[in-house]
Amino acid sequence: MDKLKEFINGKSKKDKYKARNNVRHIFQSFWFLVTNSFFEGFKTGKIYSGELKQLCVPGMNCYSCPGAKGSCPIGALQAVIGSPNYKFSYYVVGFLFFVGALIGRGVCGYLCPFGLVQDLLHKIPFVKKIETFKCDKPLRKAKYLILLVCPVGMLEGGIPLVWMNTSMRGAVGFLYAWKGLILLLTILLSIIIYRPFCKYICPLGAIYSLFNSVSFFRYTLDHQKCIHCGRCKAVCEMQCDPVQNCN
Repeated sequence: MDKLKEFINGKSKKDKYKARNNVRHIFQSFWFLVTNSFFEGFKTGKIYSGELKQLCVPGMNCYSCPGAKGSCPIGALQAVIGSPNYKFSYYVVGFLFFVGALIGRGVCGYLCPFGLVQDLLHKIPFVKKIETFKCDKPLRKAKYLILLVCPVGMLEGGIPLVWMNTSMRGAVGFLYAWKGLILLLTILLSIIIYRPFCKYICPLGAIYSLFNSVSFFRYTLDHQKCIHCGRCKAVCEMQCDPVQNCN
C-alpha cells in the first residue's frame, strides 16, 4: 500500500511538473512572438530599424533577425566595444545588471527565444538521450570564457537574410560556412542533450547566473519542509540540485 501511494504521489508530481513546463513553453512562445513581431521583415528580408531597436531584450535574440524589434544585449555590447566610435555602453551593462538583479537566470527559462528552440529540439525522439557525462560540470564553466561563438545570430539572422536577399548570397564565404557548421552542431546536440548552448556556451546566461543568489525573484528552499528525497533534482532537466543551489 505504501509503495502504491508513493507511486501515485510520484506520478501526480510528474504531471504537475509537465503542466508547469507546458505553461512555461506557452509563455516562451508568446515572448518570442512579441520580440520578433516585425513580420514584414520576413517578407522583404529587411531588418527593422525603428526606435525600438535601440532597446535591449532580456534574452538571446539576434539584432539581425528580420523580425527582431529589439537588440540582444550581448550583441549590442560587442558592437559598441568593437566600434572605434564607442568605448563603453553604460546602458547595456546597466540593463544586464537590472534584469539579473530582478530575475537572474529566470530569463533563460521564460524570456530567451533560443532557449525555446532548444526545448523543442530536445523533444525530437532519439536513440539515447544524454543527461550528464564525465566532463559536464567543468564544461559549464566554459561559458564564462566564450564570447565569440553565437549560433543564435546564424539561425535568426544569417540564414533568413541570405535566403531572402540574392545580393547577400555572393558575399557568403568561409565565415558563414563556419558559423553554419556551429549551428548544425548545436542543433544536433540539442536533440541529444538538454540545452547544450545554455549549459556550456551562452555568455548571457553566465552573466545572469552571477545574480542568482541575490535576485529579487528566485527559487528558495523551505528547510523545514524539505525531506531530501531528491525528486526535485531528478526532474530537473538541467541536472541542478535545488537543495544545494537554493538559499
